[in-house]
Order: sequence, then C-alpha cells, then structure tokens
Amino acid sequence: MLNLIKFVPMSFLGALARFASYLAKWSNASIYRSICTNLMLVRPFMDKDERDRLAFTALQNQLISTLDSAKSWAMSPEWSIAQIKTVHNREILERGFANPKGLILVVPHIGTWEMMNAWLCGFGDLTIMYKPSGNPSLDRFILSGRERLSATLVPTDSTGVKAIFKTLKSGGFTVILPDHVPDKNGGEIVPFFGIPTMTGTLTTKLAQKTGCALVGLACIKGKDGFEIFCYDLTDPNLYDKNDIIATTALNNSMQMMINEHFAHYMWGYRRFKTTPFGENPYLLPFDDLQAQIKSYKIDKNKENP
Repeated sequence: MLNLIKFVPMSFLGALARFASYLAKWSNASIYRSICTNLMLVRPFMDKDERDRLAFTALQNQLISTLDSAKSWAMSPEWSIAQIKTVHNREILERGFANPKGLILVVPHIGTWEMMNAWLCGFGDLTIMYKPSGNPSLDRFILSGRERLSATLVPTDSTGVKAIFKTLKSGGFTVILPDHVPDKNGGEIVPFFGIPTMTGTLTTKLAQKTGCALVGLACIKGKDGFEIFCYDLTDPNLYDKNDIIATTALNNSMQMMINEHFAHYMWGYRRFKTTPFGENPYLLPFDDLQAQIKSYKIDKNKENP
C-alpha cells in the first residue's frame, strides 16, 4: 500500500499534509504538543501568539517533509535527483570530498534530508547508518527505497561504527544525523539552544580519530523544487579530544544551521529528554514548564552576564 504513493502528485501530498496539520492542532495530538514544548524550551520569552503560529508552521513543514520523504523512497533515484534545483555554496561540499582523510556530512533533521541521498550517491559510494523503526511494513518500504541507491547501509551499533571508520580511513564519506538522542553511554550532556541536552559523541570522535572534513547539509523545499545548503564546519573544537568541548561545538554548529531554517527543523522530535526540568519535560503541563524554563534561563543569564 505504501508504494501507491508513487502515483500521488506532490501537490496533493502537500495539501494532505496541511489538512492533517489542522487536525493535529485541533486534537492537540502528541506531535503538536511536542513541538510546542520544544519551542517553549528554546524560545521561552517569545510572545505566546507568535510561538503558536511558529509551532503550527513547523508542524506543517514536518508533515510535508514526511510525505515527501515517503515519495522519495517509492520513486527512482533519478526522480529524487531531478527534484534538486539549487545547491548553495557547492564549493564547500566539493572541498570536503577532496579531503583525502574522508568526509562526514553532518545532517541535522532539517527539511527533507532523505531527498538528498540519491543526489549524494552521485559523488561516490555513500555509507549510511540505518536503525529499523520497529514497524515491519514501514521498514521494508524504507529499505527498498534506500537499497535502490548506490549506498551501503550499516547498523547503528559497533559494527556500523567500525564500517564508517573504515570508510573514512579509505577517504570515503558518510552521512550522520547527530541530533538523535543517544544512549547514555554514547553521549554527553551539553547545551543545545541553552538547554543541557544529551548529545551523541559519534561524529566528533570519528572526526578526532580520522581528521576527516566536516560539512553540514540541509535540504529545504522551495517553490520550484528542493534547495541544498552547504555549511563549512571548521571550528577546531569539533576535533577536540575532550568530549564536552567537542560536542558543545557540534551543537553550536547545528544551531547555526537550524537558525537559518528554524521553521523547517523537526521540532516534533523529543530531543530534550534529559534537562534540568526533570526526566521528561514533555509530561509537564505547559504553564509549569514555561515557569521553570524562564526561571532557569534568567538564573543562567545572571551567572553568565
């Protein structure tokens, strides 16, 4: 049934996503509540009406990106490549590919990152980590789409890490989405938009051990197709042996990218599971959470004038 999406026009998918966003807001669905909570965490002093408008826009963008990703899995790689209309600062990406020590493409959950995969495979053999969702039908659908690419899929465990390390050592490249919530033994708690947050160390450990290039990518849907934005991630702290320093630099780099496309970030993802506001801020009533956040940020500003 999922494969039938290949016959559905993109314009209809967009209309369907926008309709679903109204239903999600009206029913106060989990994804909408998560977006509202995340925006309270990162923009606590924003006017409530403005934040509500931003939350609804972010919800629409996330649902549109989800359906566009599904469309890309159902279609051929050539179709996905044809959707890429503009590449900003392409020379940054080309410099990264020229690095003999390999390249990590740092891809936070901004826009429709799945649309880039076929295009990136045109630069060589791509290694991608893949973690099953737990839904067998969905997993088969996603895997069938990704297996049509000239890419190597590796698991999100030690064998996958070893495969990526080997790829980089041979001068190859990989894509890592570094804003997933890692296991506690795979991350450090460092600020992300001012909130102490569990952040994965895989990207920076690989960079420190290999000396590979780091390039940030975002894929945003425009009026005439998709645009790719390339970012030169050259902060030397990204290669620091101290995990706190390195992951802080990584979060700062991601913030820079996200701020340019703020409403296109996947704010429905529950990134802030470990914060000063208890084990799970997504379970707190909005008024209580907002009061705690404002108090925390005011105190932090007093400590760091």
